[in-house]
Amino acid sequence: MFTTINHKGKTYKADLDQPLDISIPLRAGADNVSAWYVDPVKIEPVRNGSWVREVKQGGSVNFRTITFNPHGNGTHTECVGHISREDYSINQCLKKFFFIAELITVLPEEQAGGDRVITRAQLEMHLDGKKPEALVIRTLSNPPEKINAQYSKTNPAYLDEQAALFLHETGVDHLLIDLPSVDREEDGGKLLAHHAFWQYPKHTQLQRSITELIYVPNHIMDGSFLLNLQMASFENDASPSKPVLYRIVR
Repeated sequence: MFTTINHKGKTYKADLDQPLDISIPLRAGADNVSAWYVDPVKIEPVRNGSWVREVKQGGSVNFRTITFNPHGNGTHTECVGHISREDYSINQCLKKFFFIAELITVLPEEQAGGDRVITRAQLEMHLDGKKPEALVIRTLSNPPEKINAQYSKTNPAYLDEQAALFLHETGVDHLLIDLPSVDREEDGGKLLAHHAFWQYPKHTQLQRSITELIYVPNHIMDGSFLLNLQMASFENDASPSKPVLYRIVR
C-alpha cells in the first residue's frame, strides 16, 4: 500500500507495506541495551501471596509489572523538558508523528583524549544543502551487537555543540541517533548539544525532539524516508518510542 505526502511544495510517495523499525525493543534482563548506570529492565508477574498472575504459573491471565528508565533502557524520545527547569512533557510537545526524514551514516572523528565526535563539517557534507524535518544518524561501526550494548562508563561518541547548532540553523526539528546521548557521557552537566538544539533557555524550541538509542541495520541505505515517530503517552520529559521508516518511492 502506498501513500502520497505533500510537504513544502514537494510530493512524496511512500510504501507503507515495507516498514523499517529502527527501535530497540525493551527486554527484561541484563542483555538489553543500557546506559547511564540504570538497572536492567524488569518484567515480572504481579504476586499476591500464592496467587501469581502469569498463565504458565497457574494464573488465568498474564498481568505483569514493568520497571525501566526511558533514558537508559532503550529507544526513547525526549523533549526540552529533559534539560529545563519548567515541566515540559514529550506527550505535550510532540504533536505531529509523520515527517520527511534523511538517513545519513557518519564515522565519528577521533579527537585528542580519545573522544569520538560528530562534527558540524560532517553533517554539512552529508546533508549537502538538504533541510529535512527529521535527521536519522547511524554511526560507524554498526554491528548488530548495538542492540544489547552496555554503554555506561564507556565514553560513547557524541555530537559537537556546533553540529547541534547547525541542525538548529538548518531547521531540523527531530533528531534520531544510535547513541545513548547527543552529549558527552561526562561533561560536568553542560549538555551543550542539547542546549544548542533546543535553544534553551532563550529561544526554546518546544516542538523539537531527540530520539536516542535507535538501531539502523546496515541493509537500510542512506537517503530520504517517511518517518513515523511513535511513542507512549507519558507525561514525562521522555517516553519509550518506536521510530519506523518507510522508503520514499521515486
